[in-house]
Amino acid sequence: MQRLSNKQKLWLTIIIAGIALILQYGFHYPLLAQIIVTIAGAIVALTMLVGMVKTLRSGKYGVDLLAILAVVATLAVGEYWAAMVILVMLTGGDALEDYAAKKANTELKALLDNSPRFAHVVTPDGSKDVPVNDVPVGAKIIVKPGELVPIDGLIIKGTGEFDESSLTGEARPVAKTVGDTVMSGSINGDEAITLTVTKLAKDSQYQQLVKLVQEAEQTPAHFVRLADRYAVPFTVAAILVSLLAWWLSKDPRRFAEVLVVASPCPLILAAPVAMVSGMSRASRNGIVVKTGSVLEKLAGAFDKTGTITNGHLTVAQILPAGTITKERLLHLAASAEQDSSHILARSLLAYASQHNISLAAVSGLTEETGKGITAMIEDHQVKVGKRQFVAPQNQQAALDTTAIYVSVDGTYYGAIAFTDHVRPEAAQTMTKLKAAGVTNLIMLTGDQRAIAQQVAKAVGISTVKADLLPQDKIAALQSIPQSEHPVFMVGDGVNDAPSLATADVGIAMGAHGSTAASETADVVILKDDLAKVAKAVTISQDTLRIAKQAVLIGIAICTVLMLIASTGVIPAFVGAMLQEVIDTVSILWALKARQLHN
Repeated sequence: MQRLSNKQKLWLTIIIAGIALILQYGFHYPLLAQIIVTIAGAIVALTMLVGMVKTLRSGKYGVDLLAILAVVATLAVGEYWAAMVILVMLTGGDALEDYAAKKANTELKALLDNSPRFAHVVTPDGSKDVPVNDVPVGAKIIVKPGELVPIDGLIIKGTGEFDESSLTGEARPVAKTVGDTVMSGSINGDEAITLTVTKLAKDSQYQQLVKLVQEAEQTPAHFVRLADRYAVPFTVAAILVSLLAWWLSKDPRRFAEVLVVASPCPLILAAPVAMVSGMSRASRNGIVVKTGSVLEKLAGAFDKTGTITNGHLTVAQILPAGTITKERLLHLAASAEQDSSHILARSLLAYASQHNISLAAVSGLTEETGKGITAMIEDHQVKVGKRQFVAPQNQQAALDTTAIYVSVDGTYYGAIAFTDHVRPEAAQTMTKLKAAGVTNLIMLTGDQRAIAQQVAKAVGISTVKADLLPQDKIAALQSIPQSEHPVFMVGDGVNDAPSLATADVGIAMGAHGSTAASETADVVILKDDLAKVAKAVTISQDTLRIAKQAVLIGIAICTVLMLIASTGVIPAFVGAMLQEVIDTVSILWALKARQLHN
């Protein structure tokens, strides 16, 4: 049998209430109306009881006991219309939660609704619409004006401006021309362009984002019911007040009247609605939060390369030895490295090209992995690489930065130093995190300690752990005292994926980072902007604050009404109607988490 949705349950309850009303006031069969309501109430109470037992068996506790007692008590004393109102309230509250979650999740659902299905593939006969999943890497596709880019690619023809707001949260269109990469999910401007596909559809940026959204939508059950933290004291207080009112008045109806206004429906709903609202706000800022429970954790640890720094090394200094000129040193080093794919080689060749340095022919090239290369250039043996490989006897040549060293025919010729530029927003991000209460900032990096300490000092990070392998980063995270948890880890590379999984909250710089890191992380920053980390923490704190406020407002109103009901001035039916007011107040307050600016 297909399980009824919360909306269907609400309509079924309303229909039963309507039938009971007609039987009592239309045909004057109050007993039959009472029997129908009692059967419906018993079924709901039994269903809730089964659910509560399952919850208790899992080692958790909740506030469902009050709702069950309220239904049973009102039926027991003959206040079946009050019981009917409680049933409508419970099913209506669940339906309202679904509606609020749907409204709060609008931005995320838009991604799924707009997911591209076909690509215009260039063929010898023109173009042909092909399902995106069937388009191979290297194929040429046309993206027409106003269309969504279906697959990641490289522009080979045309220029235009692209709306990347759904990916990065950046509203301003980004200008692209031939040679630029375009992310799937961005919207083309007014000109048609031709792309060479660089990734399969399943690996493209947009599809990765859609996958994250689907995960986020499939995990609402992971929301921590914030009201459960107050469940024991609130439940005990409500039952004690109910029993005391019954004992003092000698009237069992008083017990039911107090329990009716103590029904915890608004408390159960407030936190999940606030959490979904917070996820929606995060998505508008280019931050995908996979589960609501992540928003309950204030996280800090940072990878360096690609996270605090840009990850793009550039030549900082050319340091020739003796009478060797800078141009000669650069000429020999660049010539030797011209066929290498190493990141330093690419940076070196780019620098040589910018300074119009010519390259010589290379022969007899050999490479020792992790050490350097040896090549014959202009009848001289040239070595380029690490100092121990190039000039092991020259201790004075050692530099406290990333560098390559050069020797010619066994004679040390000099070194070329590189630097990785700190992200301009890094220092401000660390300041904002400290202001948000993240006092322990740690840098975990595989780079040399001297380099790492320079970067840490520049951005305001107090603790540095350098020369780390991936397993060392995991050990460093695990060694953080429990008193300083929860801990978040920010990274972007494949080697960061294990650390992201180890941390309480893994945050991946997903716009240009690795797929492995994005899949492992709990939070993905879509725009390559470190400041979004501070924004994610701010949204997390705002969301949790509003969720707590919504829960406490519900508790406060229920407590006041319980005390009033204990005097007997609030009939059970009226008390049940007042619960709808509490429902509305709690839900509307929780929705503030979505409506906050920025």
